[in-house]
Amino acid sequence: MIEHIRSILAAIGEDTNRDGLQNTPKRVDSALRYLTGGYSQNPDQILNGALFDVAYDEMVIVKDIEVFSLCEHHLLPFFGKCHVAYIPNGKIVGLSKIPRIVDMYAKRLQVQERLTTEIAETINAKIKPKGVAVVIEAQHLCMIMRGVEKQNSVAVTSSMLGAFKDNQNTRNEFLNLVHKR
Repeated sequence: MIEHIRSILAAIGEDTNRDGLQNTPKRVDSALRYLTGGYSQNPDQILNGALFDVAYDEMVIVKDIEVFSLCEHHLLPFFGKCHVAYIPNGKIVGLSKIPRIVDMYAKRLQVQERLTTEIAETINAKIKPKGVAVVIEAQHLCMIMRGVEKQNSVAVTSSMLGAFKDNQNTRNEFLNLVHKR
């Protein structure tokens, strides 16, 4: 990948031998490998048996999870907050596992819509709760720096499964709790 990055720098008219760029291909290689590290992870590794039998049947929310990803269309970052909720069905998951699942999918080339759905579907499949809700609010540098150049735009996506999809009161409770500051 390093030689390809060097070729890209040359193709845009840069001198790849100047001081500031000599190590750039190596740094970009390292950064891209880190930013796409989610391909080498899977949910079972992340959950690592952290499911616990607990008689709790109220909503569990982890909100304001920082999310950073790369848009698959332009390889530019998008970033924001992810809010995740589930209603246990006899099992709960270690709270730190939810942000780890978010990070696993975010560290892949993405579109926000698919990222939202993948998080919700994975939690639904692995925890088997009564319902799952995921909302992501993000700013996309592909919209801010290029294209329409709208610096204050925020994209919001949601995925509601089970009780969150079927019950308006449950969905409203989640949305109200997430937007309380």
